[in-house]
Parts: sequence; structure tokens; C-alpha cells
Amino acid sequence: MSSRGSAAMIWALGATQVIGYGTLYYAFSVLAPAIGAEFGWPPEWVFGALSLALLAGGLLAPWAGHLADRFGAARTMVVGSVAAALLLGAAGLAWDGCSFALALVGMEMASSLVLYATAFAALVQAGAEGAQRRITYLTLIAGFASTLFWPLTTVLLEHLGWRGCYFVFAALNLVVCAPLHFWLARRAPVAVGEAAGTSPHAVVEAGVLPTGRRNLALGLMMAGFAIEGLVLSGVLLQIMPIIQGLSLGAGALVITTLFGPAQVLSRLVNMLVGRDLKATWLAVIAASLLPAGLAVLLATAPSLSGAVVFAVLFGLGSGLTSIVSGALPLYLLGRDRYGARLGWLSSARQVASAIAPFLLAVAMGALGVGGALWVFVALGLVAVSVFVAVEALVPRRAVIVSQQQGG
Repeated sequence: MSSRGSAAMIWALGATQVIGYGTLYYAFSVLAPAIGAEFGWPPEWVFGALSLALLAGGLLAPWAGHLADRFGAARTMVVGSVAAALLLGAAGLAWDGCSFALALVGMEMASSLVLYATAFAALVQAGAEGAQRRITYLTLIAGFASTLFWPLTTVLLEHLGWRGCYFVFAALNLVVCAPLHFWLARRAPVAVGEAAGTSPHAVVEAGVLPTGRRNLALGLMMAGFAIEGLVLSGVLLQIMPIIQGLSLGAGALVITTLFGPAQVLSRLVNMLVGRDLKATWLAVIAASLLPAGLAVLLATAPSLSGAVVFAVLFGLGSGLTSIVSGALPLYLLGRDRYGARLGWLSSARQVASAIAPFLLAVAMGALGVGGALWVFVALGLVAVSVFVAVEALVPRRAVIVSQQQGG
């Protein structure tokens, strides 16, 4: 694939990922109070509906990955964009809480067809060599989704109401995302289902793990990504109770301001200096940053400087985790059945993310905020050990493969 064609693909997917994450995920936190007020729901009901929707999307992810392998990721994303537009419109037309909840579940199921996992599959289907670099570029662009859509949604809510917001979001998915995905599907440079090992870069295409170690590696990755999803989702969606419980009122603005830029910074640094780093070690670093950030927060609270370090470390870990989720299975297992494998990994992470806020709330009620967060630190360290075990499965001769794949 030419560098010009690769850049066009990345920018097109980047635009659809910004809109996809912005409309299907980030906007909800801004719209939730107005939705709850109209339907007479308390906040826990509103976010309970979101958890149910995320759980449904996670369970659908393996099937979405299978579709990407069989029919092509870009074609799958066309269907997902149209479905997302219809369901966003249905949410705007919801006549009661039950119909809104059903539309929300449908939206998150459609998201499994259009967000990172399927986009990464599209990049890999364009050629495994250099795919990790393209994944990094894509996550760098998509990292601005929250930065753009939180304020945009706030303005739209003020002028159009939450129903009007969903109608605008439906239009964006139908008028912008669907045509871009259709364009990508028409120019797909490789045949779907091409066997690993048939290109000039067969070693990169095949992955570095021997056949006998692949099922174990996939199971370990599912466990590691699930724990990371649990830690990230639990902390981020309960950040205000955490700040209050640790007497960090002044740190709220710092944490919410620095977290997003730290995510983008991690992807930029990886793009500039991390291209020769093995995906397994990148996974270990990303996993280590999460418990390190929490430990600093707990050890220094209510210090404002500690909150700054936490926001930066946790944001860096979150940003790198997005890259690792696409790069690690490609490095270890290769291009064959990449979509389906990524679907299973996404499913494990998203299911854990769906139940994480509830589990952390229960833990904070039983152990206090500090005790619950130390439990999450321990869980983060378990994730680190899991990815260290994955690295131990890689044959030493795979170092040269890592260098080829990274650059």
C-alpha cells in the first residue's frame, strides 16, 4: 500500500472514529442528566442502562470480528454506520424510558461494528507490515473525540435539547461515516481472508508465536485486557466520588483537564520513538502505568501535585492501552483471523468495563474509597504480571520480526 493511500485511509478512519466515539460513547455523559430528568430516572438508572448497553456490545464483538474477517472490515463498518444512524435517530424519537434503553442497547451493539476493533482490522487487512504504526496514527487522531464532542454536545444540548443532539449525531453517522466507510470498502487493497504467509512479508503476516502457544497467549491477553478495562472504566466513571472521597476537590479540574491530553501524548510519543519497541513490552509498560498512577494518587492525597501525576500516568496508560489492543494480537498471532481474535479481546475488555463502575461502587461502600482503590492497584499489578507472562511466550528469535513490523 502506498504511503499516500495509507495516509488517506488513516485520515478517513480517523474522522469516523472521532464521530463514532463522540456520538456513541462520550456524548452520553453530557446528555444523561437531561435524559434522566425527562424520563424521571435517577442517575443510577441512566448509567445502569448504559452498562447494559455496553455489555450487549461487548457480547456482540466476537461476531463483529468474524464479519470483518469474512466480508471485509470496511464493508462491515458501512453496515455499522447505517445501523448507528438509525438507532441514534430511534433514541431521539424514544417515547419512554424503556424505548430509549432499547435504542441505547442497539447503539452500543452497532458500535462494535464501527469502532476501534473493526477499524484496526481494516488497517491490518490493508497489509500487516506497518500496521502497528498505522494503528498508532489512528489512535492519535481518534484521541480528540472527547475533546471535540464534550463541548460540542454541551452547545447542541443548550440549543436543541437531548433529542435534537441525537438527530444531529444520526446525520453525522449517515452523511459522513457511512460514505467514508463505503469509499474505503471500494478501494480495499487486499482480498479478505488471504492466508497468512502468502505475501513477501510472510513472517510479519504470520505472527511470532509457535502454534502450540497461541491459545494460551490469546487466553492471557483476554485476561489482561479485561483487567485493564475493569481498572480504567471503574476509575474513570467513578472519578467524582473518588475525588470527593479523597478530599481532592481542587484536583477535579486538574484531573479532567490533563487526562485527555496525556492520552494523546502517549500515542504521539509512541509514534515518534516507540516504533522499534516490541508490542509485548509496550503492553507491560501500558499496564504498569495504571496501578502506578493510582498508587501515587493514594499515597499523596489530598495533594494537588499528586493528582497531576495521577492524571498524567493514568492518561498515558489509557492511551497506550488503545494501541496495544490492536498491535499485540497482530504481533503475536499474525493477520489470519485477526478480526475474530480482536473481537474476543474487545469482548473481554468491554464486558469487564460494563460491570466495573458497579463493582467499584460496591467496593467503595465496603472498604472506603482508599481501600477500594488499593484493590484496584492490586488488580492492575495482576494485569502487569499477565503481560509479562505473554512476553515470556515469545521466542527470542522474534526480536527481528518486531523490528520489521514496527517500521
